[in-house]
Amino acid sequence: MTGALLEAKGVVKAFGPTAALAGADLAIGAGEVVAVMGPSGSGKSTLLHCLAGIIAPDSGTVTYDGRDLGGMADVPRSALRRTEFGFVFQFGQLVPELTCVENVALPLRLDGRRRRKAEAQAREWLVRLEVEELADKRPGEVSGGQGQRVAIARALVSGPRVIFADEPTGALDSFTGERVMDLMTQAVRDTGAAVVLVTHEARVAAYADREVVVRDGRTREVALA
Repeated sequence: MTGALLEAKGVVKAFGPTAALAGADLAIGAGEVVAVMGPSGSGKSTLLHCLAGIIAPDSGTVTYDGRDLGGMADVPRSALRRTEFGFVFQFGQLVPELTCVENVALPLRLDGRRRRKAEAQAREWLVRLEVEELADKRPGEVSGGQGQRVAIARALVSGPRVIFADEPTGALDSFTGERVMDLMTQAVRDTGAAVVLVTHEARVAAYADREVVVRDGRTREVALA
């Protein structure tokens, strides 16, 4: 893809003797939603972690907006993940000691935003994700689907250019999962963020603009019907 916002080329990653990625390629344009599919152990989550700069590939390159993530020092790479990347994981990973609004505001607070302004912005996102009534509750007091909406609000609150969603509906029933996907895809399309959506479910991948399959550590584009 010419002018890709985020791109992996020939990415190789092994954990001990086990090769997770064996020359994976993936290019994602600004505002594009791409589903990364594959069986368990295929390397799809490892690819996401390399694309997000969480782990470094053994060889190959990952570039974001023309910058080589592998060549960046830890501090600027961490800042990039905090300000330009957002993350949604299977179990939300909300901080249990914080209220929902404090969880959503956390990326802004870590970036130096004053509490009142950060939480005001967080509440706006809770409204958009239809969970404003949960603002003062803690994660242990909400359902799984509600918690995922809070996690999506947290991922979007800082205005990231890329959202990394790793099995975002994997712990939810079908009805709740579809509602979460409806809200997430609408929100990201409103903001223009790109999405890397890791899933093994075809019904979740159907929300994407295109699909890529990871098998045996390599990537293959899925032809549209």
